[in-house]
Amino acid sequence: MTNEQAIKLDSEYMIQSYGRHPAAISHGSGASMYSLDGKKYIDFTSGIGVNCLGYADPDWVSAVSAQLGEIAHMSNYFVSPKTAILAQRLVELSSMKRVFMSNSGAEANEGAIKTARKYSRDKYGEGRSTIITLINSFHGRTVTTLAATGQESFHKDFGPFTEGFKYSPLNDVEALEAAATSDVCAVMAEVVQGEGGVFPMTAEFAAALQSLCTDRDILLIFDEVQCGIGRTGKMFAWQHFDSVKPDIMTLAKGLGGGLPIGAFIVGEKCEYTIGKGQHGSTFGGNPVAAAGANVVLDKVSSPGFLDEVTEKGRYIANAIKSMNIPYLKQVRSLGMMIGAELVSPSEGGAAAAAFAGLALQKGLLLLTAGSNTVRLLPPLTISTDEIEEGLRIFKATALSMI
Repeated sequence: MTNEQAIKLDSEYMIQSYGRHPAAISHGSGASMYSLDGKKYIDFTSGIGVNCLGYADPDWVSAVSAQLGEIAHMSNYFVSPKTAILAQRLVELSSMKRVFMSNSGAEANEGAIKTARKYSRDKYGEGRSTIITLINSFHGRTVTTLAATGQESFHKDFGPFTEGFKYSPLNDVEALEAAATSDVCAVMAEVVQGEGGVFPMTAEFAAALQSLCTDRDILLIFDEVQCGIGRTGKMFAWQHFDSVKPDIMTLAKGLGGGLPIGAFIVGEKCEYTIGKGQHGSTFGGNPVAAAGANVVLDKVSSPGFLDEVTEKGRYIANAIKSMNIPYLKQVRSLGMMIGAELVSPSEGGAAAAAFAGLALQKGLLLLTAGSNTVRLLPPLTISTDEIEEGLRIFKATALSMI
């Protein structure tokens, strides 16, 4: 099959919900991807934060292949050994209590929302089910997680939504305290708003959030779907803060290293909130995905790995800052989660989309966040040579747009 044939099939038979690039990918290695027509792309996106070990990592491939040869799926009426091991490791790494396995970040967030509301109902009865989320947040594409998402652009056309959400600005303590009325059972927040533009939570806001939640018995939920599993230079992004710890944490994306997996992890308050028959997922905890996730945790938790993530992220961010791009407004970053905010170099149009489109033509994959922020989420294992090649293309793209 040619690149053009694959694109034609996709355009004729797939629901056109994605703004596809004109490239049909055949394979990858490290942080490089190749299309059916043989073109090479340096990947600064890792499949939107999923392929944290890059492509075709030999240990990951070996573990997944071996599990496929044993059993690919079993119902959750039986115990999957690989999944049980994964749950133990996540609990130990987070110092939390119990895990529920799902298939995606949206599904993990749905489970967290259900758990928070049930905890409050069990303890306080009716009338305490509202969840505060943050303006500019992103929590998923289901009807409920869209309602939780604090961006009006995602709400258009799909109402009515699940009730019980209110929104407050990131890093605004006064607004948060005003929003935390007696009907609130939880606050759900990303430590770094990824799709929203790579905006990190400040230490001051995190401390105030923790204090408010503790004082009022409001559950603190951290959505670490994009910023977790080493992405920011810590295993979980909330570990950048002293004396801050969630009651519930959600994970997905990088956890599986390329296979669909999600999880929500609960602390002591919610250890027994969900009982038998009250939540489920047919494919949640799939043993093949769990086998891959165990390799991810092996590598991300190995000595020195997270220090390398921090250093690589700092190097990339500083390199972009030093390019003297006249329309570069700001670079925001935490580990290998980087946002370069642009001022449109011409009248009208979206600067980020134009930049990413031109970079693609030159062989570099980039993401956008909003109309003016170029988002970078390179594989955590990206090599120095791949970083340098990607940065050369990034600079060439920037110069060509002046």
